[in-house]
Amino acid sequence: MLLPEVLLQVVAADEPAGLLPARLQMAFSLGWHIVLACFGVALPSMIFVMHWRGIYRDEAVALGLAQRWAKVSAVLFAVGAVSGTVLSFEMGLLWPRLMGPFGDVLGLPFAFEGLAFFTEAIFLGIYLYGWGRMPPKRHLLTLLPMAAAGLFGTFCVVSVNAWMNAPTGFRIQDGEVVDVNPWRAMFNDLAFLQFLHMWVAAFMVVGFLVAGVYAVGMLRGRRDEHHRRGFTIPFVFASVAAVLQPVVGHFLGGGLADRQPAKLAAFELATTTESPAPLRLGGLLVDGEARWSIDIPYIGSLIARNSFDAPVPGLDTVPVQDRPPVNITHLSFQLMVGIGFFLLLVALVFWLMRWRGRDLLDHPWFLRVCVVTGPLAVLAVEAGWTATEVGRQPWVVYGVLRTADAADSNGWLWWLYGATLLVYAALTVAATLVIRSMTRRWRSGNLDLPSPYGPTRRLRDSERAGEPEVEDS
Repeated sequence: MLLPEVLLQVVAADEPAGLLPARLQMAFSLGWHIVLACFGVALPSMIFVMHWRGIYRDEAVALGLAQRWAKVSAVLFAVGAVSGTVLSFEMGLLWPRLMGPFGDVLGLPFAFEGLAFFTEAIFLGIYLYGWGRMPPKRHLLTLLPMAAAGLFGTFCVVSVNAWMNAPTGFRIQDGEVVDVNPWRAMFNDLAFLQFLHMWVAAFMVVGFLVAGVYAVGMLRGRRDEHHRRGFTIPFVFASVAAVLQPVVGHFLGGGLADRQPAKLAAFELATTTESPAPLRLGGLLVDGEARWSIDIPYIGSLIARNSFDAPVPGLDTVPVQDRPPVNITHLSFQLMVGIGFFLLLVALVFWLMRWRGRDLLDHPWFLRVCVVTGPLAVLAVEAGWTATEVGRQPWVVYGVLRTADAADSNGWLWWLYGATLLVYAALTVAATLVIRSMTRRWRSGNLDLPSPYGPTRRLRDSERAGEPEVEDS
């Protein structure tokens, strides 16, 4: 069954003491941080569209939404900066035998990611401070380097993970890493497609989450232009992403039979090589056999190999010690795909009905569906990364370095894991309280949320004290 399989594959007497806490901490940290990373990738583009409409179409509602979203983005960026810093330390602390030998190979994308992070932070600050202080068009353009920096930083991080799946840019000679080519490692064969898959996923997550917030408002009777505009623009981004994602995912999965046959076998729950192979919906691997699945003939070969009769390799072609946890990989992959197609269906139904003259925003049932699309999109991203990472096991660098060999041997990592849980819990509570406070003040009509030390506050304090007005600086 699923639970015994997990226990047997993650707890073994001959594994280093630090392996399990390292796995748990990395999974938790990445799973938490990836949601914030999605906002850093997608939200600047949505703010840009809103701000553009406010300037060039003279839409005060759109301009107000852009300003509010930017302030929420600042909160999320601050929290993401903390979690990202934690992740950067975790790579060395949890996986010293990865970063030691391969530090020269992976150093370039990590260095670029740091530069991208600071660039994004600088232009986010300029954009926030620029309201009412810069010419409108110039102020709008400050969003472009912010969006570009978030995009490039994400590529740098994803390229490292792509390298783990398709390692290149080095040779192993006498147990040493030689002939290092960091550019080749960074721009490996999977880097672009894996980044594109994550980039599109980010727009699905943020688009459906933001649209869901305004769907909640409309369910509570707030059916004004503010809520309709706040729903529609993110939903447009999410809809385009939902249409593109299955195509990108199909291309990313191409060649998996040759590149990582064990992962493909786990995805398809294939115990033996089959030609043609069916598509198995659901099911579990029990005692070496696939059970309780619904098999659709030929479709497995078509999806995996672009042919109705091409063979899909089974687990019998992979040594037992090189097989991933099959049930986790299979169920995570199917959950990702299933949710993806559901979100695609929601988007298609909305725009088809709109094309036929029916506005589904007037129907509470559709708004309720939209409320759950955001959490479902997050769940799909988490499931996709689980399938990718667990499906690569037992390798941290596929075919080169095993995960057990990369981990630290110290049991003290359990204490670090506990401390990390506390830090992330505090971050979650703090971010939630700040954003809820902001939204309550916005709903009460307080549109300007000045900082305690900003020019607006200084001006108000000086007026109260009877001093001359100070100029905004």
